[in-house]
Amino acid sequence: MSQSNFSRPGAVDLSSLRKPAGAPSAPGAPAGGGGGAAGAYVLEVGEANFQADVIERSLQAPVVVELYSPRSQGSSALGAVLAQLSTEYAGKFLLARIDVDANPQVAQAFGVQAVPTVIAILRGQPVPLFQGVLGEPEVRQYLDQLLTVAVANGITGRAEPVGPAAEGPAPEEDAPNPRYEKAENAVGAGDLDGAIAAYEELLKETPNDAEAKSGLARVQLVKRTQDVPADVRTRAADNPTDVEAQLLVADVDLMGGHVDDAFARLISTVQATAGDERNAVRLHLLELFEVVGADDERVVKARRRLMAALF
Repeated sequence: MSQSNFSRPGAVDLSSLRKPAGAPSAPGAPAGGGGGAAGAYVLEVGEANFQADVIERSLQAPVVVELYSPRSQGSSALGAVLAQLSTEYAGKFLLARIDVDANPQVAQAFGVQAVPTVIAILRGQPVPLFQGVLGEPEVRQYLDQLLTVAVANGITGRAEPVGPAAEGPAPEEDAPNPRYEKAENAVGAGDLDGAIAAYEELLKETPNDAEAKSGLARVQLVKRTQDVPADVRTRAADNPTDVEAQLLVADVDLMGGHVDDAFARLISTVQATAGDERNAVRLHLLELFEVVGADDERVVKARRRLMAALF
């Protein structure tokens, strides 16, 4: 099966894994199987504790679900990579490992056709990532994309340690910067207007504050995509120069994790427009660059393509 990202809308039905009201939840166990993948942010999950340790934890921070088989050598290799990165990311996501041989109902709910399969859960909703064995650089890219989508959706919390620390010293975690507390609290409370105002206030004081720029761009993206017209993608396809439609579809693509698609659409729109409209598209694309991050390889490549389109 392909190792690239996949999308099967509607294929993941988690309803059967929700425990009935009042049913006890089994405590999760630190992961130690599947090739010894373990760490402070790694948890072995089954049908009994899926609700408590995956669905409920995903309300605070992203949960990366690794569906594996102890009979699969590829599962063992990927599990080690994911466990290592979960330690490095220090709670930005929780790794939930599920043995599909021991938990066939979970495998069926996720529509697993081969192992390993990796899916994320954000606020109880599945986000397909990839299937097959990938190397550390590729896995890191998927995780960074996932975290971008999570932050854009206001999921800014960190997972609590759940297992023994992996070998070696744990990475030092930077203390939260009180400068951004007001904006971050507003995001956490779902007050997008308050968060925008807070970030704008910070940028008035320090116009070159990269973190405030990125935070403002993320919140504005979330706000723009709250009420998307059902026909916007059709409008964009029918009229390449409909700037409003092209900008909104690019926003939706970015929110869905389709970063390259969003960038390519706006670069094509830059080429198809002129004057003020062209400049508006250029500025919008620069704002999306802020969301993804200036150091991201996809942003670096898109900047080059934008320069070529402009000149």
